[in-house]
Amino acid sequence: MTEREKVLQVLRDLQISFEEYEHKPLPTIEVAMEVWKDIDSTHCKNLFFRNHKGNKHYLVILESNHKLDIRDLEQRLKQGKISFASQKRMDKYLGTSAGSVSPFGLINDMGNHVHLFLDLTLQKSDKISFHPNINTSSIVIEFNDFISYLDWVGNSYEFLELY
Repeated sequence: MTEREKVLQVLRDLQISFEEYEHKPLPTIEVAMEVWKDIDSTHCKNLFFRNHKGNKHYLVILESNHKLDIRDLEQRLKQGKISFASQKRMDKYLGTSAGSVSPFGLINDMGNHVHLFLDLTLQKSDKISFHPNINTSSIVIEFNDFISYLDWVGNSYEFLELY
């Protein structure tokens, strides 16, 4: 079963309605914004970090059209210096690769190691979209269903003002 198929099966098992949009690979947010312009949803940017010791990992989710000040985030998290996680860490904790990072990758984090930081503004969204662990498709679900998914997967999460 592919990573995409695993995500779709989890959503079906949780009885979460979704819309799937297949598209060309989206290597950057700029390319993605062009493809997503006609899809009614809040589109997200997903950034995977590790702390300076490499013993904590964070998935940071914000609206795709916003920029994240990593130094500001470091100061607010009080976790020391953070940096982007390597491909090896993405494989280990999310089962995905750069360009396809998504909270749906948490289905592969059996130990619930990754902590999520979500931007507060996402709570205003009716619908939210993410890749199903591959960047040739986007899944749109209701925001409340996304929270149900997060509660089911079991990773800790919190909402922060990220910008």
